[in-house]
Amino acid sequence: MSAANEIDPASSLYDWLAYDLRFYRQKRGLTGTQVGEIINCVRSHVANLEAGRACIDMKQAKALDEAWDTGGHFERLLFFARSLHNPDWFRQSVEYEVRARILRIYQGQTIPVPLQSEDYARAVLSMARVADLDKALMDRMVRQELIIGREDHPLIMVLLDQDALDRPTGGAHVMKAQLRRLLELGERPSVSIRVIARSAGWHFGLNGPFQIMSLERKDVAYIGAFRGGRLAQDASEVREMAVDFELIGAKASSEGESRALIKQLMEGF
Repeated sequence: MSAANEIDPASSLYDWLAYDLRFYRQKRGLTGTQVGEIINCVRSHVANLEAGRACIDMKQAKALDEAWDTGGHFERLLFFARSLHNPDWFRQSVEYEVRARILRIYQGQTIPVPLQSEDYARAVLSMARVADLDKALMDRMVRQELIIGREDHPLIMVLLDQDALDRPTGGAHVMKAQLRRLLELGERPSVSIRVIARSAGWHFGLNGPFQIMSLERKDVAYIGAFRGGRLAQDASEVREMAVDFELIGAKASSEGESRALIKQLMEGF
């Protein structure tokens, strides 16, 4: 079965876009080459669009609507795909995390979930005033196990602000153990932890946390926000975030320098 046949239009607005592109093309008896002429791209790219490995841009959406007289269907769908906060973003994000081959994570204020100790996670959830602390903690630990607990876990590249390391979350004892866990995880060849020292000054990450999940056929991203967040699946937006990750990384210390700083901060607790 081809990737296009596996697309479920009910799973996300971006999958709906991919599904409808193929549906409308086949309904009109057109080839991928003919659709490519409408949206100014080659046949292979049309195949990627229908498989969800890429997404049309607004200019292409407008061209499809005009050529097929849809009443603005593709423009509206793309608009909401880009702007709507999907209420089921968390479930989708976790599914992507588990399937990812590479996780690139930037976090400025807290330790990312895959790297959290249980006591640190409990402290964070407690301060967040979750309704059922024990259940939330169990869910978080299961999520962590699915990401980093297995032998074939993804390559994990983490950029952390110093603020996430020297803020005494849960008290000195909890924080010291958390920093020790970072050092232990950092010894794995598939885990890279680099710190942006406070002395590095302003950088793009100060706009908010995010992570990029590289799957087999595409990259998606999660953008964090207070009391929520959203998934970004538009290829151009995710590429921009990948550039942001590289720019933040340019401000970060090396792995060795980061380990030394983490050790220094750990001894201070």
